[in-house]
Amino acid sequence: MMSRTEMSYFGLRMSAEGKPQFCKEQAEAFFNYIREDAKHTDETGDDQCQAEPVIQNVQAGVDWDVVAIYDDAGIPSIMHRFKRVTNAELFEGGSDAVHPAFIIGGEVYDEIYISVYPNTIINGKPYSLPLMEPAMNMEMEDFASACFSKGEGWHCMTAAEWGLLANISAKLGTLPHGNTDYGKWHADSKEKGVIVDGSYGKTLTGSGPATWTHDHTPTGVHDLCGNVWEFCRGCRIVNGAIQAAQNNDAALPETDLSENGKDWRSVTDDAGKPVYGGVEGDEVVITTGDHEQGYTGSRWGDVKVRCESEQLKALALYPGEKESYCWMDSTDGEYCLIRGGRWHNGANAGVFSSNLSDPRSYVSTGVGGRSAFFVKH
Repeated sequence: MMSRTEMSYFGLRMSAEGKPQFCKEQAEAFFNYIREDAKHTDETGDDQCQAEPVIQNVQAGVDWDVVAIYDDAGIPSIMHRFKRVTNAELFEGGSDAVHPAFIIGGEVYDEIYISVYPNTIINGKPYSLPLMEPAMNMEMEDFASACFSKGEGWHCMTAAEWGLLANISAKLGTLPHGNTDYGKWHADSKEKGVIVDGSYGKTLTGSGPATWTHDHTPTGVHDLCGNVWEFCRGCRIVNGAIQAAQNNDAALPETDLSENGKDWRSVTDDAGKPVYGGVEGDEVVITTGDHEQGYTGSRWGDVKVRCESEQLKALALYPGEKESYCWMDSTDGEYCLIRGGRWHNGANAGVFSSNLSDPRSYVSTGVGGRSAFFVKH
């Protein structure tokens, strides 16, 4: 006998499907977190944060997209399932090739799971839970290692996976709003979240309205715009050359993405030529030709993209959100990708916002990340 459990909390609907005992255990664990979050909500006194009643019903044979997935420590994360799509289904000029987020270790996967919320740290491991302070003050490699430590299939969200979500949002016409102005959205102060005590504007995970998700629904992926920058494993610029892991191999712990790792590959244009970042005056240039090294940032709408590259589009490294910013350091050295922007970046933040100007050792109160998951073949 198969059962299904559905719960609704703070605009989030969580579902689980499986044997009755499994669904019961998931429901009990989720209830426990809801009780703790409700206590926190009561302390804030903010009407916007009052919890909705928890709804539970069990039925057989129903599909689901938002689930609680347990790691090897027995703690659940709220995850959103994304089904396999092609590039042609996501962006103009895309081929019928499967989007790289679904190709892991040379195998095509039908689905992957992305954290609904920026992760918080519990006992050294990252978790996707609502109304929590986002993780911060971690180096990229330490955060990635913490994600891998959760068990098989768990990993730091990758550049390919972020590219998938950004392209989905652009395709749907639901580019996410977010915490871009010290707790509220810069374009509408009525859109606001719950500020973390003492943070000067950072908000609790998932505490904003539905427009702060990738598809503008309460069950979407929250906080991809603003709040904190997020690590995206598997993309960097080194000595001006833009590089990435093969497809979504950054999701595998055995993929060597150390500074001198063997598994980095050149990002190329459609003719197979390596792509470089550079500067032209005050603007970023992305090209396969001659380029001047330097550091600058510019609106994506002003970035000079002088090549046709399906790979760049799959990674959402193109002007899909013209107001958001692209920062790039093409001087000598390695600079790793973070995305989304911070709580004070205004219109510069966004799901397409990209920063390739910080080393892998960069640590900040404004940088965190989220885990992702796949069921390994």
